Amino acid sequence: MASRSILPTDSIICGDCEQVLKDFPDDSVDLIITSPPYADARKKAYGGIHPNGYVDWFLPKTEQFLRILRPTGTFILNIKEKVVGGERHTYVLELILKMRQQGWLWTEEFVWHKKNCYPGKWPNRLRDAWERCLQFNKQKKFNMYQDKVMVPMGDWAKSRLRNLSDTDKRRDESKVQSGFGKNISNWLARDKAYPTNVLHLATECSNRNHSAAFPLSLPEWFIKLFTEEGGVVLDPFVGSGTSAVAAKRLKRRYIGIDINMGYCTESEKELQNEEEKAILEKTYSYCRPSPMSHR
Repeated sequence: MASRSILPTDSIICGDCEQVLKDFPDDSVDLIITSPPYADARKKAYGGIHPNGYVDWFLPKTEQFLRILRPTGTFILNIKEKVVGGERHTYVLELILKMRQQGWLWTEEFVWHKKNCYPGKWPNRLRDAWERCLQFNKQKKFNMYQDKVMVPMGDWAKSRLRNLSDTDKRRDESKVQSGFGKNISNWLARDKAYPTNVLHLATECSNRNHSAAFPLSLPEWFIKLFTEEGGVVLDPFVGSGTSAVAAKRLKRRYIGIDINMGYCTESEKELQNEEEKAILEKTYSYCRPSPMSHR
């Protein structure tokens, strides 16, 4: 195990994250992003945690997350309730409440809309096309780089910004007093806007050997939003390495932990493939003649 004075960046560690993280230094990680095993899921790899015991199983882990996260850092938890006895179990809601008691701030909730969710028919519900991405922080002021995830303004702006009312030209309080005031005129000359908290991403990913791998675009988006180059990104349930690959691609330092040796091996393989791909791209870029050479 590593000393608390040393952070094992750019590595995949095989072990129980609850135990492994006890040797990590305090306030040392910029972003924790993970998709832990859902209740009664991935029994072969993680044992399958019953919904009634999920909160007690997860809280000792979030205690370590809270200790090692920087005061300006963020924890993103991708999770979704399962159906038990014909209704959604409340273990995710119970976990949120317990984490708040633990000292976390439940800052935001993002919705991952899975654009290509599997078709199907169930007797008492419709297709499940979204998952939660819960944002937790240690304090109200945290690092957030919204300009890095801006999106094209969209065609709606052509008609909406054409004729502005008087209230559009000042910071007008929402009619429902939500606290989200706005000044529409500030956006007249802009071609990009800040995104919403709904992420429209396909479920495709390159990792075929993991039963619940999220797409590379999901951790990439959060890494851009909450870290800068050189920042430390941790996934304590790294699975087949998607978040570690995303961090490496974006020039962040990564740490991946998983209790399953097969997933650790797969993560290392994915990271090696990413490194080889980067070397090839760099070589191709170096060898490719510039446009001026053809003149």
